[in-house]
Amino acid sequence: MDEAVGEHFGRVPTYTIVDNETGKVQVIQNNTTHMGGSGYAPDLISGHGANIMLCGGLGRKAIQMFEEKGIMVYVGATGTVADAIGLWKAGKLQPATNETACQQHAFRGEGHGDGHGEGHHHHD
Repeated sequence: MDEAVGEHFGRVPTYTIVDNETGKVQVIQNNTTHMGGSGYAPDLISGHGANIMLCGGLGRKAIQMFEEKGIMVYVGATGTVADAIGLWKAGKLQPATNETACQQHAFRGEGHGDGHGEGHHHHD
């Protein structure tokens, strides 16, 4: 919970899953294509039961991929994982949209989006 929000969403070494009902914390390795593995972050995160994802920001294609998995994305997270959760609970994070997507990380024909963010994901 004290890990800092990552600089680049797709390239963080781990993702943190927090169950907001039980408080259980699970840290999973980022073994997606950005890290030399296979698959994409939305697949990895949805496979762990997350339905809300908090990050600093991410690209349009990544937002679309999370939406297709039924995961609501909120942007603007800063500080630590605990700080990001506090911001979300206080209603201070914005829902991710095409307008709030990182414009410098537009679709590059790779089949997925890039973005900046914490790489920490939370579910209810």
